[in-house]
Amino acid sequence: MDENLFQNYKVELRRGTQILMVLSQLDKQEYGYSLLQKLDEKGVGIEAGTLYPLMRRLDSQGLLESEWDTSESRPRKYYKLSKTGKELYKNLLKEWQDIVNEVDNLTGRETL
Repeated sequence: MDENLFQNYKVELRRGTQILMVLSQLDKQEYGYSLLQKLDEKGVGIEAGTLYPLMRRLDSQGLLESEWDTSESRPRKYYKLSKTGKELYKNLLKEWQDIVNEVDNLTGRETL
């Protein structure tokens, strides 16, 4: 198998799930670096150059609530799911579970 071809498809597959993974971790306030660490600890590697623009986009779409904390020497912008973000996350998670079940059915694996 062509390793480059596999890597390209792997990146494409993961890109489609990154929003779901990020939303899943924002039930409580997180700032960008703490979210990177949290995801990394759970085995999810997302580059900072991917995460930060994604967070800004989700915020601008009203899926996140954000606020600046300037109480420390380095200001930090904290994010958490908005009401709309929670609804979207719930719907995306259901859709993801349906996709997993469809793939399992097609590949002969038992459904979850």
